[in-house]
Amino acid sequence: MKIRGFTKKIFVYFLIVIILSLSCVGFFSYMITSGELEEMVEDQMNQIAGNAVHHTDLYLKDYERSIVSLLTNRQIMEFIDLPVTREEYDYYMYRKTIREFSVDPLFIRNPKLASVYLISDKKNAVYYYNNVNEMSFNAEDIQKQRDYFLANTTPDGQLSILNHTIIEGQENQMLTIVRRIRGYTSPEMSGLLAIEMRSADLSALWKGIDLGKYGYLFIIDDKGRYIYHPNGGKVGTGVPKAFFEKLNQAGSRAFTDANEGDERMYVARKSEFSDWQLVVSMPLRELRKPLSNIRSTTLVVGLFTLVLALLLAYRFGKSIAKPVQTLKSGMRETEKGNWATIPLPPHRDEIVELMVRYNLMVKRLSEAVDRVVQVELSNSEIRMERQKAEFQSLQLQINPHFMYNTLETIVCYATIQDSEEISEIVKALAYMLRYSVQTNLEEITVANELKHVMYYLLVLKHRIGREFEIDVAIKPEYLLHVMVRLTLQPLVENVFQHAFPDGLEDYHYIRIDGGIREGIFWISVEDNGSGMSETKLSQLQEKLNTNRLADGEVDEAGKKGGIGVLNVHRRIQMVYGEQYGLQIESKAEQGTKMIMMMPASSKNAL
Repeated sequence: MKIRGFTKKIFVYFLIVIILSLSCVGFFSYMITSGELEEMVEDQMNQIAGNAVHHTDLYLKDYERSIVSLLTNRQIMEFIDLPVTREEYDYYMYRKTIREFSVDPLFIRNPKLASVYLISDKKNAVYYYNNVNEMSFNAEDIQKQRDYFLANTTPDGQLSILNHTIIEGQENQMLTIVRRIRGYTSPEMSGLLAIEMRSADLSALWKGIDLGKYGYLFIIDDKGRYIYHPNGGKVGTGVPKAFFEKLNQAGSRAFTDANEGDERMYVARKSEFSDWQLVVSMPLRELRKPLSNIRSTTLVVGLFTLVLALLLAYRFGKSIAKPVQTLKSGMRETEKGNWATIPLPPHRDEIVELMVRYNLMVKRLSEAVDRVVQVELSNSEIRMERQKAEFQSLQLQINPHFMYNTLETIVCYATIQDSEEISEIVKALAYMLRYSVQTNLEEITVANELKHVMYYLLVLKHRIGREFEIDVAIKPEYLLHVMVRLTLQPLVENVFQHAFPDGLEDYHYIRIDGGIREGIFWISVEDNGSGMSETKLSQLQEKLNTNRLADGEVDEAGKKGGIGVLNVHRRIQMVYGEQYGLQIESKAEQGTKMIMMMPASSKNAL
């Protein structure tokens, strides 16, 4: 919606700025405070869980030491070795001695123990009880108990803590600490020693931990079952699968879940001694109560600040609305793109000064735009003319020495004899001149370039006094492919000028080849002349990489050449782009290969 009136705009803008400011301050303050508070609560819960795990491990280790004290008892070890065909008297004496010297002192030191019992591999078993109903078992019961403990203990005698009991009516209320033990006559594990204690006694360890009115701790074993929970009905049951997976994924980090009815935060610590996970649980509504107070305070202060700021904004808008209306009406023409100046009122103040500066800005911008347009047009024309001049100047460069020597040859023939050679040379020279001075064509077919080379060789034959054939290996299908005009003959001429410094010999050759490879149309001129040293080749390649024009090359004798290698390279780039051009491969006394690289996508000439 479009807002009309400066006062309304000031009012609305102040409203937006104030609301955004207060919202951002309130939001970020709330988020930062919330994060810090949650981090503090998480640290506190981590400390609570860590301390609880520590005390629980100490509690269980105390019972472990009790079992270890029984392992060295000779009567227990001899009882494990009793044969199946034992005498009843021997069984009675061992049972009585073990109770008097080992089990009763253990019950006195640890009154929370419920039972202690031994089961040998030979199916002898003794059971001792402390303040619970005593149970008796037949051979089948003993065998079932032995099979269960063997399935849930390690063969190396390590301690195992199980949520299990042999006492009837105490299911899910007892913890059994059991391990395999040796007899007196053999190092092999041949029996089981177990003690039972009440899992509810663990809660006595945590009485000093303050978790608030609704916070509590519970224990889960490695199979996802409750070992201890304030709600006794859950002990022995399985933890919800989704909660157990979230608990394992969180590790030592805090997480939230609503599996117990309300949204709660959980922190777990795993006991290295028992592989249990002790979990601290607190409701989020209790944890976030300070945040609610902060939010309420922020809202009250924000609303009061907003009302006060809006009153100030309204008065400020009214005080400057009238002079701004004048500036507004004067700028409408400028908004239409007319670059109109604003008429100035007779009085002077800050708004009028603003109008003066605005008029000056409009005037200077108008002049600057006009200058930029003129400069751009001028620069564009200059660039086009310069490129056209460079391209045409390259096409019009012809080796003057070649023309002088050819004319001298014609004069000699004309003077000495009336020969057909004169006509042949003149015709060849006339074709070459016409071909060279055509400035309206940038590209031409490979066949036309080869024809130009043929006439050059015809003239060269009379200059050097012998014929020389060039090996053209280009396949017929490439003869109508286009290439940059007047680039092949300069490379052939460069071979005669530099590759054979001691004159042509019968073993010398020049080979022209071409083809398409990886989207590149290439034409090569190869010879077996003197080649170039690595230093000279590096210098030439460095010049090619500069991508600049050359006025003409100078040979070792200090003479300028015609259209040199550098200009051939640059002409190809000017037509096709700087990714194309000339590549040179050469070794001293092994010849040189010059390769023109052009796009293969160029259409064949008709």
